[in-house]
Amino acid sequence: MAAHFDNRDGYIWFNGELVDWPDVKLHVLSHALHYASSVFEGERVYNKKIFKLEEHTERLFYSAERMDMKIPYTQDQVNEACKQIVDKNSIIDGYVRPIAWRGAEMMGVSAQSTKINLAIAVWEWPSYFDPEQRLKGIRLTLSKWKRPSPETIPCDTKAAGLYMICTLSKHDAEKRGYADSLMLDYENYVAEATGANVFFIKDGEIHTPIPDCFLDGITRRTVIDIAKKRGIKVIERKILPEEMSDFSECFLTGTAVEVTPVSEIAECKFTPGEITKNLMEDYLNLVKN
Repeated sequence: MAAHFDNRDGYIWFNGELVDWPDVKLHVLSHALHYASSVFEGERVYNKKIFKLEEHTERLFYSAERMDMKIPYTQDQVNEACKQIVDKNSIIDGYVRPIAWRGAEMMGVSAQSTKINLAIAVWEWPSYFDPEQRLKGIRLTLSKWKRPSPETIPCDTKAAGLYMICTLSKHDAEKRGYADSLMLDYENYVAEATGANVFFIKDGEIHTPIPDCFLDGITRRTVIDIAKKRGIKVIERKILPEEMSDFSECFLTGTAVEVTPVSEIAECKFTPGEITKNLMEDYLNLVKN
């Protein structure tokens, strides 16, 4: 059994220093713990190299700015720190988690005087879903939780507070024997899974929801580029849940899930076909070269 995440061997980059993994601490009255004032990234390491590192760091800084947080390092410094911690922990294939958060200098909704902390952890991480099940296509249920209106949340950020309904949706799905949940948006259109974007295929064309109230994933954009290079038409539009039964294939994209076929969403069935398999192969070839 893998060690808990608070007690592992190795090092974490913590406010500019390499600290032994178990010794990284933050105070119980940190603003982030009480008011979700933190932003983060998820990045994959393939053969010792972080895929799309610069894009992830750029988004981290954008998210921090949207949350009125100023990270006390440059993007170049953060990029180098990510590379350093991967090398220090001898990670060949793994996952990187940079996170910035408000400290404990103030307690209350106001947080202007809090220190902005930054940590970067990395660990070995295999496929997000069971490999055999992934090839068959994973099963999703529909979540009762919906992505909120962009007028109510900073939906274009990767901020911690936005993920609570994802956790609730994921827990409910797993209790019911599913791998994940599909979430609708505040207008009852298809939005995303709990940590991944969703794509559908019909008549050789790809359809995917417009990311107007959820994150436009870096992997999402990468896969769209791959599809277009193959000459596949990609249509970004509003998708009603009742349309899902008209699609033949479905897959998820994300840093963790990569390109993962879906076999079922509630009552709708899908069969992973040539387009999905080609995109899976193209994506793996891209990240590993």
